[in-house]
Amino acid sequence: MVDLKAPAQAHDIDRTAKSSPLIDLDGVTRAFPSGDDVVVVLHGLTLSISTGEMVAIIGASGSGKSTLMNILGCLDRPTSGIYRIGGRETGSLGPDELAQLRREHFGFIFQRYHLLSELTSIGNVEVPAIYSGVPAASRIARATMLLTRLGMADRLRYAPGKLSGGQQQRVSIARALMNDANVILADEPTGALDHASGEEVLKILTELNREGRTVILVTHDMAVASRANRIIEIADGRVISDRPVDHSGEQPGAAQAMQPTSTAAAKISHGPFRAWRAAFDRFGEAFTMALLSMRAHGLRTFLTMLGIVIGIASVVAVEALGEGSREKVLARISSLGTNTLEIFPGLNYGDLRSSKVQTLKLADALEIARQPYAAGVAPTVSLSKTLRIGALELSAQINGVGADYFSVKGTKLASGRYFTGDGVTHMAQDVVIDDNTRAALFPNTKASPLGQIIMIGDVPATVVGVLQKQTTGFGNGTSLSVYLPYTTVQARFTGSNTLRSILLLVSDDTDSTLAEQAAIKFLTARHGVLDFFVMNNDDVRQTITSTTDTMTLLISAIAVISLVVGGIGVMNIMLVSVSERVKEIGVRMAVGARRSDILEQFLTEAVLVCLVGGVLGILLALAAGQLFAALGSSYTFVYSVSSIISAFGISSLIGVAFGYLPARSAAQLDPVVALARD
Repeated sequence: MVDLKAPAQAHDIDRTAKSSPLIDLDGVTRAFPSGDDVVVVLHGLTLSISTGEMVAIIGASGSGKSTLMNILGCLDRPTSGIYRIGGRETGSLGPDELAQLRREHFGFIFQRYHLLSELTSIGNVEVPAIYSGVPAASRIARATMLLTRLGMADRLRYAPGKLSGGQQQRVSIARALMNDANVILADEPTGALDHASGEEVLKILTELNREGRTVILVTHDMAVASRANRIIEIADGRVISDRPVDHSGEQPGAAQAMQPTSTAAAKISHGPFRAWRAAFDRFGEAFTMALLSMRAHGLRTFLTMLGIVIGIASVVAVEALGEGSREKVLARISSLGTNTLEIFPGLNYGDLRSSKVQTLKLADALEIARQPYAAGVAPTVSLSKTLRIGALELSAQINGVGADYFSVKGTKLASGRYFTGDGVTHMAQDVVIDDNTRAALFPNTKASPLGQIIMIGDVPATVVGVLQKQTTGFGNGTSLSVYLPYTTVQARFTGSNTLRSILLLVSDDTDSTLAEQAAIKFLTARHGVLDFFVMNNDDVRQTITSTTDTMTLLISAIAVISLVVGGIGVMNIMLVSVSERVKEIGVRMAVGARRSDILEQFLTEAVLVCLVGGVLGILLALAAGQLFAALGSSYTFVYSVSSIISAFGISSLIGVAFGYLPARSAAQLDPVVALARD
């Protein structure tokens, strides 16, 4: 047996009602603006209703009876006059305080039932208890008990669309009793029912009154009104008749569905529930309703989140592609030797005396190679000479380099080999040519240049290797370059032991700027004077990566614009959703939802739409990366956890930012206006 007690506020009203009327209206007037005029619906109406009465308010259409019921149920406020419930004046109460009265004191039975189509019978009945903070187990048990005693035991999990009119009205009655309301307000409770179903509903209301509940019927049907103990007739907003009904000669009705029992008369027990538990339940309701609404309007929901999907996918994919491109560019730049320092004699490139500065020697290169920041060192010597093979003569750049030069520069062979350290030591006349030289000296591509003898000035040299065509170089053009051991060039061509430059490969764990400063300090100490300058090729890498980052930022900005457009779409659709669900909002407010509850529900829906859109966007971005890989693209997507987390954060912010206005619009609705909306 379920032990459910009444809310504390209901107890307070019950105690007050013992010494004064439960409901007391004093000079209540209700007027509505109509263009430039004002239409007065209720004129200074005064009446009292005591606890336990069953009162029928009758009148023709337009007489003001529905307006009166809305004021009695705290769905509307009087324009003037005083309305007291249990001695408590309602005129000074705020929206949430009125919601508390509706939640804990009143139960509404509507002519058209006003059930929430997305919920089952149990789901509809337990809504008021959710807003009251009743734990899930208790409210489900009570909802099941009420529906069972109303003959709905076999329809607990049915949606309203699968119930007859009489069954829907029974669900509506169970909902009115869920928080054990001591005032039942029934607006034309039999108006949409056939005669048999109407009779059943009236018998139930009679039994509720016999249990001690105050029942107020609003009807235009005198046959229905005659079931009450008192009939109040109004016309043109004024009470024209207030008379008792004598039922002394009638036999008790046969309906026993609501015979008083300790369970039926029991009050809802709130217990020592913490505020966070009630808030969690309300959030659960908001989350559930958001899911149901999204499912009920699947196509519209998908189109709503499409902008978010595209925007999030663009942001994640662009960042991943940008990072992948950046890594690829850096790898290519590194292969060109841009993580290198090149040391030249003189003060700068324009120094006319640089050719006369002869202090840059092999010993400098050997000492620098021993420094901790050096991953490799290659001394270089260069000059221009004529290449000859047969009758063909061409001018070329002759580069004397060390055996480590090719690894420092990151060059690759197309065929053959590099000359070795022994070749450098023994001044070998081995030459490695670039692809331009191969094409110029050996135009017949079928003939291999390896092993061929070419004349470099008057010195014969054997071709031992051909370099790959360097398509990613800087200013590579059509110049011809050949490479010999620097010792060979010094001995055979220059006759000097000075170097043109020292190429230094900076180790990966050292910042190139720090390595540059250390190299300058080291050589200045060796030479006793600053007679050299250093070109830091990392500046090239920084320039290119800066350009790459700028382009990524630009494309990301475009993606963010897409997100903003998607957010505006969410706001627009949520506004449409609010306008479509005004009646649902009114029903929730009638059963006790606070403004914050309505705000939370629609804001949760907006955020959920955006979060689901964010997840789909991330999945789409991941799929794009797989597609690129499957198509054999040279570019790869490099995803980061931070970008994915940021995408979730952006989705949430869009939901909050663009969902707040529609949610606030829903929360600000007047319950009586919402219920009256078609």
